[in-house]
Amino acid sequence: MNSFFDSMYAVLGYPFGFVLRFIYNYITAGNYGLSLILFTLFARLLMIPTTISQQKNTVKTQRIQPKIRRINEKYKGDQKKIQEETQALYQREGFNPMSGGCLPLLLQLPIIYGLIGVIYHPLKYALLIGKEPIAKLTEAIGKVMELGKNTRMVELTIIENIEKIPDVPGVSAQVYEAIRNFNFTFCGLPLGSVPDLHNFNKLWIIPVLSFVTSLASAIYSLIKQKRQNPAAGNAATTGCMMLFMPLFSLYLTFQFPIGIGLYWIASNVFSFITMIVTGIIYSPEKLIARDMVDETVTRRSKENYIRRLSNINNKDA
Repeated sequence: MNSFFDSMYAVLGYPFGFVLRFIYNYITAGNYGLSLILFTLFARLLMIPTTISQQKNTVKTQRIQPKIRRINEKYKGDQKKIQEETQALYQREGFNPMSGGCLPLLLQLPIIYGLIGVIYHPLKYALLIGKEPIAKLTEAIGKVMELGKNTRMVELTIIENIEKIPDVPGVSAQVYEAIRNFNFTFCGLPLGSVPDLHNFNKLWIIPVLSFVTSLASAIYSLIKQKRQNPAAGNAATTGCMMLFMPLFSLYLTFQFPIGIGLYWIASNVFSFITMIVTGIIYSPEKLIARDMVDETVTRRSKENYIRRLSNINNKDA
């Protein structure tokens, strides 16, 4: 399993490292934390079409609910007929009840994998230092301090303790200078550090903010869903789903360096803003009114076509 994740990090690490390095060098003037936030904004902008699709799908759900209720009432007790008529309704309306859902989370998984690779291996992916200098620095730092069993933290340990490493043959002065100048912090927090659940300190701000922003987004989404579709789901199921993502966010940010947590917080905030904006631009009232106009135009076009055919047939007769 570890080899699989290592392969994922390797595949996604270089392109993500390139993007972050570009933002770091040319946009944020050497602020890696801000680079992560801008990278997150860029990723969320790419996901806007999915958010819009979800909003439209939610409105379609709201619109066809009365028709589904009529089907349930008409064929009460005949589950097979209800299912057949409901599927036929979905086809007529061009509605896919499975669309959206977990798609945004699934789209974020490659981003998270890529960021984990870049954050655990900044020398390799962000600074593009070769394997040989990294191996020599790893050997040197191992002589100075205890590295422990977590080999993923080696490059982060090198960055934090570069001043303790004596000059190593085969490692150029440029490599040392690049590592010393690499600003791997945000607001004084080292992005490579992992919050300790058993040791309360300033790093806890990242898991807490991750939980709070995720919970706020989940509550807003729930309120919005209930307003648009009061019949959707029961209270217990909805409550469990609402708490899942905030708790998952909290767990995630205690397992990985806070750079991942910073991405998660920024993603929650941008997602929350996107939901509000798309909810205004693509409000149920506007979309339903637009659909009704389109249906009216289509129906009248068909009526006019049939009328013209009828007139032609009457003339031929």
